[in-house]
Amino acid sequence: MSNEQVTSGVDFFAEDISPPELPEKKIAQWLISTAISEGAHSANLTIVFCSDEYLLEMNREHLGHDYYTDIITFPFGDPPNIVGDLFISIDRVKENASDLNLPGGEELRRVMVHGLLHLLGYTDLTGGEKQKMREMENQYLKQWETKFGG
Repeated sequence: MSNEQVTSGVDFFAEDISPPELPEKKIAQWLISTAISEGAHSANLTIVFCSDEYLLEMNREHLGHDYYTDIITFPFGDPPNIVGDLFISIDRVKENASDLNLPGGEELRRVMVHGLLHLLGYTDLTGGEKQKMREMENQYLKQWETKFGG
């Protein structure tokens, strides 16, 4: 590693909606700690909250997919230095939380850590990968609950 100072951080933005009220410092601390526990040397994340329609257009434009999704992750670095943008549809997160009978904050944290896991190199293309990803999401959600409560 060079003599450069390595910094980590999480920035939050809202694109075409009002931003959700969040404990941003706690979420940033949790996500950075998650990245480091997975072997990252640093993590710089930008989390952008948006609507279904905004994320659908991004999905069409950047990935060629014509369907709604809860998150699109754009990596700009490679492990162990994590740099990336997470675009999250608040509409989709709310609907998923309702369908799963979960608190909205819990589902939002799941989606955020899911995106981070993608930046760390994890994929969820096969059944086994999806299962592993869900196990890891649950592990890190439990760490959130232990440290910060529900």
